[in-house]
Amino acid sequence: MAGKFEIYTDAAGKYRFRLKAGNGEIIAAGEAYNSKAAAQNGIEAVKKNAPTASVVDLT
Repeated sequence: MAGKFEIYTDAAGKYRFRLKAGNGEIIAAGEAYNSKAAAQNGIEAVKKNAPTASVVDLT
């Protein structure tokens, strides 16, 4: 099963998104957004930028 993005509301009523792997494990989570549309824009930004994002090791 492919991964999926989920949009949900947190306890404060803000919109958030998380990326779940095919096995159901959460592998990424977004910040709190004031609107559902803003959360959807956050998902689109991840989709657009992740394929070319570099890995920076800060350890």
